[in-house]
Amino acid sequence: MIRSIVITGASSGIGAALSAEAARPGVTLLLIGRNEERLEAAAEAARAKGAAAETAKIDLRDAATLHARLLDFDDRAPVDLLVANAGVARGGLPEPEGQARFVIETNLLGMIATVEPLMPRMIARGAGRIALVSSIAAIRPSADLPSYSAAKAGVRAYGQAIRSGLRARGVSVTVVCPGFVTTPMSAQHHGPKPFEVSAGRAARLILRAAEKRRGALTFPFLFSAMIFMGNRLPPVLSDWFERRYAARIGEE
Repeated sequence: MIRSIVITGASSGIGAALSAEAARPGVTLLLIGRNEERLEAAAEAARAKGAAAETAKIDLRDAATLHARLLDFDDRAPVDLLVANAGVARGGLPEPEGQARFVIETNLLGMIATVEPLMPRMIARGAGRIALVSSIAAIRPSADLPSYSAAKAGVRAYGQAIRSGLRARGVSVTVVCPGFVTTPMSAQHHGPKPFEVSAGRAARLILRAAEKRRGALTFPFLFSAMIFMGNRLPPVLSDWFERRYAARIGEE
């Protein structure tokens, strides 16, 4: 039974949808994000559905603060499910100076900093679920999002690396690679978004996969199939298709 859940990136998009989907009587949520007002709105929505919900405004690059908050929550409500969902997307080629560092520190190192404090405790209890939200860009890197693609590839690799060892100790790891999901992040992608799905549907798929302890989840299926086939083309052809789907990343 999943009763205690931590969700990062919970102030909007997939994270807020995960909070709404997971909320029910008997569930305690810790919602972590950078926007205090939107976090509290997500928490209130969860409370309205009968869940207990706490919020923490934390930048994941602040590993010490994150570590302390996670352990404090785990002391009071041992975590059954950790969803490391937080991420930022920034585009451009070349990227502005410092942007790649910001993206990688947030998306990859921030994810690792989220997992590290809770992993030993889950191992000690012989129970727990971890869901790491990567991206289809980890499978087919996007020319519009070079550092984002690199960071999400790191998330995918890290999840695959820890998965088998943790499973033997009672802890499951689900590596999630979504395609386009209707979120504020996706709204900054000005270009084709094949087979885009709603944040609510994405949340349902992620929670179901974590509950069933699936090792991997990639969706939507048709876009995943396109990526799978595209990766088997010679680079000259796959790069040509990549240019056909070029987009501009950023606000209008």
